[in-house]
Amino acid sequence: MMCFHPLSSAIERPAELNNPFDYEPHPLCQLAAQQVRSYVAEQPLLQADAALGKMLGVLVVEQADGRLGYLAAYSGLLAGRNDWPFFVPPVFDAQQPDGHFKQTERQISAINARLKAMTAATPYGPQVQPPPPSTADQLRQQRKELSEELQLWLFRQYRMLNAKGETKDLVEIWHDYHPSEKIRRRFPLPPGGTGDCCAPKLLQYAFAHRLRPVQMAEFWMGASPKGEVRHDGQYYPACRGKCLPVLTFMLGRSFSAYGGAAEGAARLAPRVVYEDEAVLVVEKPAGLLSVPGRTGAASVESMLTEQYGQVMLPHRLDMDTSGLLVVARNAGAYKTLQQQFFARTVEKKYVALLSGIVAGSGSVSLPLRPDPLDRPRQVVDLLRGKPSLTLYRVLQQRDGTTLVELTPKTGRTHQLRLHCAHPDGLATPIVGDNLYGQKAARLCLHAWQLAFDHPATGRRMSFTADPIPF
Repeated sequence: MMCFHPLSSAIERPAELNNPFDYEPHPLCQLAAQQVRSYVAEQPLLQADAALGKMLGVLVVEQADGRLGYLAAYSGLLAGRNDWPFFVPPVFDAQQPDGHFKQTERQISAINARLKAMTAATPYGPQVQPPPPSTADQLRQQRKELSEELQLWLFRQYRMLNAKGETKDLVEIWHDYHPSEKIRRRFPLPPGGTGDCCAPKLLQYAFAHRLRPVQMAEFWMGASPKGEVRHDGQYYPACRGKCLPVLTFMLGRSFSAYGGAAEGAARLAPRVVYEDEAVLVVEKPAGLLSVPGRTGAASVESMLTEQYGQVMLPHRLDMDTSGLLVVARNAGAYKTLQQQFFARTVEKKYVALLSGIVAGSGSVSLPLRPDPLDRPRQVVDLLRGKPSLTLYRVLQQRDGTTLVELTPKTGRTHQLRLHCAHPDGLATPIVGDNLYGQKAARLCLHAWQLAFDHPATGRRMSFTADPIPF
């Protein structure tokens, strides 16, 4: 098998395949990734295209005789092709020039050319009449029908294998994963590009050739895309929008939504730093949810409700972020605090440990929006993003890292994390940021200071969460 590359190593083999959506790269995967990078570097055409930015993946596998090796893959196309030697083939090859996909693509392109010519500036006059509107409408309808039929046909060609030898096409997998009629009406088909990411291609080849998956990892090579945060050589989880339904079927296991309770979260608890009849101020540890998630895991809200009766949170911290939260003990306090957050009169300051050296002080302003194919990841979008602003001030530089104070002036999801990591921000991810940087023991982001007007007395109250836990 040309795609099976022997891997000689004394590193102990893990007993189970890792979770492709939440993992630290195993040393065997790191060794395989190094070999893949070396191979690409020796191929000028591949190196030039990968330098522009490409996600690659490795799957460490065992043959039936116990021989260890790895498979390699790239997402989508590399240098315009999906059939490069050394890498596993696509699940379905839609790039054949005389195939149905390319033929229909050419029909759609021809319609686009006709529509463009019809709408080009023309000196209409008595001798030259504009084309009737119905002609353009008919062409647009024809293009729409061809596109929809082609997309459905394409997804039916992707017959995915699972570990049991069962097969389903992408449409069946999508509908099984999303049984809700409401979701099916809104999203009748998977996102474009489903099945062409690294993980499905690697597992498809392994199952087809009776190779036992050992460990998997995906890593970025080359420049970061303009809107996303990707760092050369860093490892990333599989995308959720396209890969989660597919890998759920292929691996025969379910994966909890990102941000589910961390292992041991039940043993964590918020520390109460202030309480009265209207509010509580607590310090949340990293790894504990602010409010209950889909799994019903323990959270700040559920724990405090057990202790104090029903409480409500007018704001939240990400599960991985530690620090101060104000909690309302009645509906009136909750409404008043909500109004303060909406009016941005609540003052919040965070401290973060950055994985590099940053100097001085200043601000970061970037338009942000969610990535619908990889939630909860956020991206920078100059056209559709919502404005976000963060002030920063360097507190200390130590051992190649920087402790900074961050003051958010807006409250976008992952604002601080993206403002630190993005090339147009501080270009230095927060230590432990597994989405925009590298995974570590914890995300080093701490809600340090909090100030608000007491909902009953109106008195200004300020709190500081010391000491900083990193």
